[in-house]
Amino acid sequence: MGMPFDIPALAIVGPTASGKSALGVWLAQQGFPIEIISLDSALVFRDMDIGTAKPSPQELAVVPHHLIDIISPEETFSAADFLTACHGLIADIRQRGKVPVILGGTLMYYKALVAGLDDLPKADAAIRTRIEADANQLGWPHVHAELAKVDPITAARLKPNDSQRLQRAMEVYLLTGQPLSAFHKRDQAQRLSLPTLAIEPGDRAVLHTRIAERFVQMLNSGFIDEVVSLRQRYVLNTTMPSMRCVGYRQVWEYLDGEVDHSTMVDKGVAATRQLAKRQITWLRSMPNKTTVDPLQPNWLELAKPWLHSTVDALLQCK
Repeated sequence: MGMPFDIPALAIVGPTASGKSALGVWLAQQGFPIEIISLDSALVFRDMDIGTAKPSPQELAVVPHHLIDIISPEETFSAADFLTACHGLIADIRQRGKVPVILGGTLMYYKALVAGLDDLPKADAAIRTRIEADANQLGWPHVHAELAKVDPITAARLKPNDSQRLQRAMEVYLLTGQPLSAFHKRDQAQRLSLPTLAIEPGDRAVLHTRIAERFVQMLNSGFIDEVVSLRQRYVLNTTMPSMRCVGYRQVWEYLDGEVDHSTMVDKGVAATRQLAKRQITWLRSMPNKTTVDPLQPNWLELAKPWLHSTVDALLQCK
């Protein structure tokens, strides 16, 4: 029953604290011939273990995990970097006769995988300055009106004072002679199919409780000391992607004396809940997925038939 897949792998996506990592390990323990590719923009950083809820050494020993601990917290790892690395890993894992399981919650990476990245030009400082000068003189609504002449589709979805997006849309047009909407349209045509299991907790309140408990557990496991040693070992600041990860920024503020301990806990939990809310909203809007609720007592068993048939179909794909 070989089913045609554009990407010969399967994805398991879900919000933070929903039990994704445990599911990956459970699959391997059930005898599924898999290797895991981490779909997580925080797990790529070395020495950031507690605050990212990185799988334990025991879990990592059960099944090979990729794209974990690959860069320093001083570096960045973009969606384009992820795409390149992920496609290479899929080919390697397939060659070993295993099925790649792309597992995590960074849905921007997932979108890059199934929809491709726009081949948009990089920012151009000179052109940006020119657009800004225009806006300062004549106002952003004037820039909006100019954009409407060359890219009515993008102009229609932007507000006349949305300076950031107007500037980018105008910049793309001036650099390429093509409207921004043309890039988006081409992007839609690249849709790829990747069989996907979405872990969606049915009861948001239970997930919120889990998030709060997990944050306290991280603090009890030495999260603050982890951030102290990161600040000693690396040259970091709060604008870096590593320190923008949930929890890290809040602990940083606490270490700088900007907030007290209980405020730091409240802010850390709130930021994690916000992340989960964004992830769930994104998951709900995703087409072509199979959904399982991790709050049901037998949820792993419920997911098993879909996982079996998908893994079997992928093993038959050459």
